Amino acid sequence: TAPGHGREDFDIWTASTRLLQQRGIDPAIPYTVDEHGAYTTDAPGFTGERVITDKGEKGKANDAVIKALADAGMIIARGRLKHQYPHSWRSKKPVIFRNTPQWFIHMDTKIAALGDLSLRDVSLRSIKETEWVPPTGENRIRGMIEAKPDWVISRQRAWGVPITVFVRKGTNDVLVDARVNKRIYDAMHAEGADAWFADADGARFLKPDFDPNDFEKVNDVLDVWFDSGSTHTYVLEDKDHFPGLAGIKRKVAGGRDRVMYLEGSDQHRGWFHSSLIESSGTRGHAPFDVVLTHGFILDEKLEKMSKSVGNVVTPQDVMKNFGADILRLWVASSDTTGDVRFGAGIVQAASEAYRKTRNTLRWMLGTLAHFDPKATVAHESMPELERYMLHQLAVLDGEIREAYRTYNYAKVVSALAQFMNTDLSAFYFDIRKDALYCEAPSNQKRRAALQTVEHIFRCTTVWLAPILSFTAEEAWLSRYGQAAASVHLEVLPEVPAAWRDDALDAKWEKVRRVRRVVTGALEVERANKTIGASLEANTDIYIADAALAEAVKGLDVAEIAITSVATVKTGASPAGAFTMADVAGVAVVAKRAEGKKCARSWHYTNDVGSDAKYPDLSARDAAVMREIEPA
Repeated sequence: TAPGHGREDFDIWTASTRLLQQRGIDPAIPYTVDEHGAYTTDAPGFTGERVITDKGEKGKANDAVIKALADAGMIIARGRLKHQYPHSWRSKKPVIFRNTPQWFIHMDTKIAALGDLSLRDVSLRSIKETEWVPPTGENRIRGMIEAKPDWVISRQRAWGVPITVFVRKGTNDVLVDARVNKRIYDAMHAEGADAWFADADGARFLKPDFDPNDFEKVNDVLDVWFDSGSTHTYVLEDKDHFPGLAGIKRKVAGGRDRVMYLEGSDQHRGWFHSSLIESSGTRGHAPFDVVLTHGFILDEKLEKMSKSVGNVVTPQDVMKNFGADILRLWVASSDTTGDVRFGAGIVQAASEAYRKTRNTLRWMLGTLAHFDPKATVAHESMPELERYMLHQLAVLDGEIREAYRTYNYAKVVSALAQFMNTDLSAFYFDIRKDALYCEAPSNQKRRAALQTVEHIFRCTTVWLAPILSFTAEEAWLSRYGQAAASVHLEVLPEVPAAWRDDALDAKWEKVRRVRRVVTGALEVERANKTIGASLEANTDIYIADAALAEAVKGLDVAEIAITSVATVKTGASPAGAFTMADVAGVAVVAKRAEGKKCARSWHYTNDVGSDAKYPDLSARDAAVMREIEPA
């Protein structure tokens, strides 16, 4: 058996101490292989033979042992067996497990400074006090802490931060002395960690208070996770080197400071783990309030990215070809709680989503060039459509705030994409283009629309700023001038609660259902070449559903459907009328509109040319021109 080189052998050996003593066997585990991979004096006859060479190759020890067994007549047979064996993931060379003395921190010893709780107790309490995003992270790290043995913090490496400790020869008692510690501190502060290794026996630290011959200087180094776990002490507490972070007060819900640690999910075993234990033991609480973890990047085939495979897509390449904001948009729109696919096709999809968002911002910027902040309309005097869109903005405000509060950036992206592509570009802006382009500056509907677009622009740009940082800044300064403050100095806009109108929302959801049927009918006529643009159409809309009929009552349905004429009718619809299965009670008959096309608004009406001064314009557009031209 080899209790110094295998977990199972070690467990059996240590559990059999009494039996070994009864048989006259020393229960102390021999150290048969040293740190260089060679047999020690505890392997008599083989001392110095290499099990593994300095290059990680198989040494001659194996053959030497088998030969000795054969020479002694103690081997029955030999053969080769191919099997899995632990290897270093970096060098791809086999590793040897060795049982060696190490430095540990006890997890279950009661500590007076911690209220007679153990380090495990305080760490588990700290886990409960922390917000874990996603919540599954809490279960993962709790399981690790609950099952964690005493924490081994020493390593035998040629580099690292030393464990600056002296032990008394013969007893192995650790020397704890303020004078010695002060000399160690001063030397490392002035010269760095190498000051410890430069002095062979540590005489410069021990003298004149202790005899160096009485002590052994420890040359082990700290586990690198112990190093990383201590970052909170000099990042969040060192006012000299980190004045912008140390002691900073962030006012959030409850008035507490909020410190977030953010890293990959593997850090439950690494940085989060060591930071939690160190701070719990020295401060009595975790160093963080929030821990956010994410998955890892895979290629489009869900395979791990590797340079050797050649499937790596670097952020630098994406930014070079598409810009940083498209990379940021892809990250924010992904479900980062698990592993995330990434590749050229996925970047292209993010690019298309970005293009739609950017075009919406550009359209608003062009429209708002005509906005006069002095020509505002009271909210209660606005048309229903504007009040409906401001209601949508108020609802979205709550969703965006909650999504940002819970770090659900994918929700922010999806909610804004739905709003900007469907509710704005394909609905509100589409309807209001006629009023914005063709109505007179004095027209109240036009002024209300411009005022609404201004509200929408401010909200959406600020909401997008944490994700599309450069685009939002560009749009903001284009709107308010290069001398304006950065959009990144804005806080989330306060959307008035009075804009919420659930009854109006319910009504306009019905209006939009009717509009969908009209739009569907127009698509059929466009495919049949009956019409081209929707303004070439005259529609008869038969509504048998009383609730839908009531919803559109009093509204300019032609404006909403973007047709030249629209007539709402009751009663049975004629045979062949267009219907949609998911909108019962609505049928549409679309035909080509009569009259002449207005050269300005493109509406087909019977009053084109009624004003002799403007023979190509409808009466509405001629009146607008008479108002505009003198100005």
